[in-house]
Amino acid sequence: MSSRLAITCLLMLTLWPSVSWGLLEGLYCGKENCYDVLGVTRESSKSEIGKAYRSLARRYHPDLHRGQEAKAIAEEQFKLLATAYEILRDEESRTDYDYMLDNPDAYYAHYYRYYRRRVAPKVDVRIVIVVTLTIISIIQYYSGWQRYDSAIKYFATVPKYRNKALDIAKDEIQERIHNRKGKNRLSKADQKEELESIIRKVIEEKMDVQGGYAKPTLWDVLWVQLLICPYTLLSFLIWHAQWFWRYTLLKQPYGREQKLYLIRRYMKMGQHQFNAQEDKQIEEYLHLELWKRDQFEAWKAEQDEEMKKKLAENPRYKAYRRYMKNHGPGRITFED
Repeated sequence: MSSRLAITCLLMLTLWPSVSWGLLEGLYCGKENCYDVLGVTRESSKSEIGKAYRSLARRYHPDLHRGQEAKAIAEEQFKLLATAYEILRDEESRTDYDYMLDNPDAYYAHYYRYYRRRVAPKVDVRIVIVVTLTIISIIQYYSGWQRYDSAIKYFATVPKYRNKALDIAKDEIQERIHNRKGKNRLSKADQKEELESIIRKVIEEKMDVQGGYAKPTLWDVLWVQLLICPYTLLSFLIWHAQWFWRYTLLKQPYGREQKLYLIRRYMKMGQHQFNAQEDKQIEEYLHLELWKRDQFEAWKAEQDEEMKKKLAENPRYKAYRRYMKNHGPGRITFED
């Protein structure tokens, strides 16, 4: 019985972490005491630790040793010196190491403290968040300008908008292109370039591009939206409270803006999407009194029925329905 107990105790001492001396394998300097590695004490100052490290580093630098074995031994000792110095020169890391020496039994806490410091980001998380939001805002702003520029170029090619711009700027075109004589006369290429510049300017200044391609402003970027978020939320609550009080409780008649809001909500469209429609179409919505729920439901049913008729008469849609009927949605074929 006594021999079995002795064997059990021996196995426990072999497998159990070496915590009696406050040193753990894989943490800090391993089974070596960092203070002993540098030849200093726990009372030594940072300058004394640095001085001891530089002295020992010169002695054990691998380049100062000859022979493969001697160089390998010096290299291992040099790495251990560097590890010990890195731990003891930092106040927080040195505090964690001293805590391990004073509390050898709390080895789980030692592992946590050690790896938390190694894995934790070196940069303040707040700085990372600020930089990330700034980058996103810059990309968002310049992407908005690219979309706006693409929209202007597209409108300049559409006959409807191009002819309207030409009509608005006919006096300017006559003065800047056709009335130039002699040496000031422009070549055909310069005339074309000047004409396109005038058309673009008129479209930008006289025509309101709305929706997702509208002219970007700083109010639209993420940073500004986050800063004014409390104001936006407060405005949202006040607006809905006023709506409930005026039009639900007091039954006041709707104005133009209120009617358009109800129409947009029934259509399940965003503000930019709704505003991107032509003025003629919006006026038609008002004329049909679509802010009234029953009127809107009847109009929507008519639109759906008309759409079904158009699809039924569309050759492509007929072919698609025929294909779905014969082959089904889950089958892939190579038929022509």
